[in-house]
Amino acid sequence: MTNNVDAILGDVIKLLNQFIKQDIEITESLHLMRDLELDSVMVMELMMELEDYFDISIPLNSLPDVNTVSDLAAEISKLKNQ
Repeated sequence: MTNNVDAILGDVIKLLNQFIKQDIEITESLHLMRDLELDSVMVMELMMELEDYFDISIPLNSLPDVNTVSDLAAEISKLKNQ
């Protein structure tokens, strides 16, 4: 694992594939809830998976600013670099 945003994005997409029901290609511009149809429970499960995978703690107050797959990767990168 690396702190490179592109590498993090790839890892986030792999983890997201476990949570979506449709057979769609996940890209960085997709909206987590609208495009990927993640509900609030799925988002919380995803956050726990991401925290374990990246060995970080994602503060709940950062989630309102995370809308797209790219936003999520950028937030993880920021947290890993703190």
